[in-house]
Amino acid sequence: MKVTDFSYNLPEELIAQVPIQKRDESRLMILNREKQTIEHKIFKDIKEYLNPGDCLVINDTKVIPARLYGKKETGANVEFVLLKNIEGDIWETIVRPGNKLNVGAKVIFGEGLLKAEILEKLEDGTRKIKFEYNGIFNEILDQIGLMPLPPYIHEQLKEKDRYQTVYAKHQGSAAAPTAGLHFTKELLEELKQKGIKIAKVTLHVGIGTFRPVKVENIEEHHMHSEHFYIKKEDVDIINEAKKSGHRVISVGTTSTRVLETVADENGFVKETEGDTQIFIYPGYKFKCIDGLITNFHLPESTLLMLVSTLAGKEFILKAYNEAVEKKYKFFSFGDAMFIN
Repeated sequence: MKVTDFSYNLPEELIAQVPIQKRDESRLMILNREKQTIEHKIFKDIKEYLNPGDCLVINDTKVIPARLYGKKETGANVEFVLLKNIEGDIWETIVRPGNKLNVGAKVIFGEGLLKAEILEKLEDGTRKIKFEYNGIFNEILDQIGLMPLPPYIHEQLKEKDRYQTVYAKHQGSAAAPTAGLHFTKELLEELKQKGIKIAKVTLHVGIGTFRPVKVENIEEHHMHSEHFYIKKEDVDIINEAKKSGHRVISVGTTSTRVLETVADENGFVKETEGDTQIFIYPGYKFKCIDGLITNFHLPESTLLMLVSTLAGKEFILKAYNEAVEKKYKFFSFGDAMFIN
C-alpha cells in the first residue's frame, strides 16, 4: 500500500489558523459507515448521534508550553521544542539550529531562569538535554515557554488555553489531542445528563504526530512512541459499556491508539501504563472502538490512514473531497468529523 494512496488536494486557505470563537460551534461532518451517507451539522449536534449508555473516551493530557527561545554562551539564538521527559530533568528535545548544538553546548533561557546542557545526540537528530533551575520546572515553563503550535499554523495564539481541551489535566504533551478542542464543559454536562458515560485515558502526544511518512510503502513506516496510561475506574466504565452492548466512541486518534493498544480480542481493556507505537492502517481490525470523533488530517499522514481504516479509504477520501468543496476548515483548529 503506497503513501500516495492517501493523498487529496487541499487549498491552503482551508487550513485553520485560529480557533473558532465558540468551541462547540465548529462544523461537524457525520459519516454513517453502514449507509455510506454524509451529513453536515454543527459540533454541538453530536448529542443527537449519541445514545444513553454509549461511552465517550477522552484524552485528558495537557500541552506544556514546550517551545523555548534562548541563547548559547556565545550569544547565538537557539530554539528548543521539548518532546518527551526521559527522567527527572532530562528531556528529549528538538533543537534549532541543530548543526550548532553539539554535546556539551550550554544554553540559557529567560535570562537565566532556566539553563540547559546538551548531553547526547539522538538517532533522529533530536538531543538529550539536562535542565538546571531553581524552583518548579512547570511554573518556569509557564513563564517563559510558548505553545508548540503545529508547523502549518502561522498565526500567533492569543490565548494559551485555546490549544488545550477543557478537560486537560495531566501535563506532558507537545501537541494537543485536537478532536477534544470542540467540547465545552456545558456540552459535556449535557451529554452526561443524557446518560452518556465519559471515560478518560492519558496519552502524551509527541511532535512525531506531525512527522511525514517518508517511505513509499506505508508498511515500512516506523511510528513514534508515546507514553500513556489508563486507570481502573475508566477501564470499568469502558468494559461496562462493552458488556451491556453499548458503543465505545473514541474522541480523537490518540484515545483510539490507547484503546487499541490495551484491548484484548474481545475489545475489553485493562488498567495499563506503557508506551505505544501502534500503527493503524487499512487491513487492521479494530478491537475496541465502535466510532470516532476526529478532525480532518493532513494528506498522506498516519492519522488519515487510521481514519481510512475505520471508515474505508474510498469513503474517507470522498468525504474529504466534499469537505474541501464545502469549505470546511482543516487540521488542529479546524472542523470535526464523527465516524458513526
